Amino acid sequence: MQAVLVHQFGGPEVMTCQVVERPEPGPEQARVKIEVAGVNFIDVYHRKGMYPGQLPIILGVEGGGVVDAVGPGDQPVRVGERVAFAMHQGSYAEYVVVPAWKLVPIPADISTEIAVAVMVQGLTAHYLTRSAYPLRVGDTALIHAAAGGTGGLLVQVARLCGARVIGTVSNAEKAQQARSYGAHEVIVYTEQDFEQEVKRLTDGRGVDVVYDSVGRDTFDKSLNCLRPRGYMVLYGQSSGAVPPIDPQVLNAKGSLFLTRPYLGHYVRDRAELLQRAEEVFGWLRSGQIQARIDRVFPLAEARAAHEHLEGRHSKGKLLLTP
Repeated sequence: MQAVLVHQFGGPEVMTCQVVERPEPGPEQARVKIEVAGVNFIDVYHRKGMYPGQLPIILGVEGGGVVDAVGPGDQPVRVGERVAFAMHQGSYAEYVVVPAWKLVPIPADISTEIAVAVMVQGLTAHYLTRSAYPLRVGDTALIHAAAGGTGGLLVQVARLCGARVIGTVSNAEKAQQARSYGAHEVIVYTEQDFEQEVKRLTDGRGVDVVYDSVGRDTFDKSLNCLRPRGYMVLYGQSSGAVPPIDPQVLNAKGSLFLTRPYLGHYVRDRAELLQRAEEVFGWLRSGQIQARIDRVFPLAEARAAHEHLEGRHSKGKLLLTP
């Protein structure tokens, strides 16, 4: 089968599309014939070696397609079933073997492309707003990268929770997109100091929570945007890792809370996974949220997809097709 591998950590140029042996499912596993793979910043982290991984690796932690083989034992899925998955390595390929419990059945009225578009990013928006910091009616949330794939869904879900949403983006076009997702206020951080703007928009009070996927470039000012006992939810590091922090800083800035969550820790078993996925699918069906697909690249052009993502050109979900 064709797959995109990394033999050494580095930039997009280290990815190679090559022929490898098709995997066979073992006990409690199923093989999925991939129709669509999602492209996420976590793939960039794996490619660069920012997250632990043994080389060579097949990139991609999100995909969808049809179950074409199952291993021995009782299985929660069957051959021929359309499924999607998140947080399992190896989706940049024509086939992938996945623990069967991680496979989410795709409802008949939702396309595989849309289902994959909300696996990592939709489930992330769900756990961030429902669990990492459960948003309540009347809360104010600052969401960085509010026009991106995850940010756009996060804005929509935060609105569902009854929160006031302040988003940050890099340009006027993305500001318009963030508003279309439902952001009440949008700050173009290349033209305005987002810390000063947040303080102005909140009359100096600060926000209840910051959802930050950017990391190094936004972290310090994000802390300054929080009200006393506010929550800093750092769920990504697209600009680079945040340097070590003295916990005393959290005290000095108002007894702040800091968490660095990871999706895998919020879908730890099949029951939790399905509960979150089914609620996200329900929001899609009812029209309460929309998943916007930005571009679809052939598998062989995975490098271009990563360059598009890292260049901050993305205005929605990026997908690969074998």
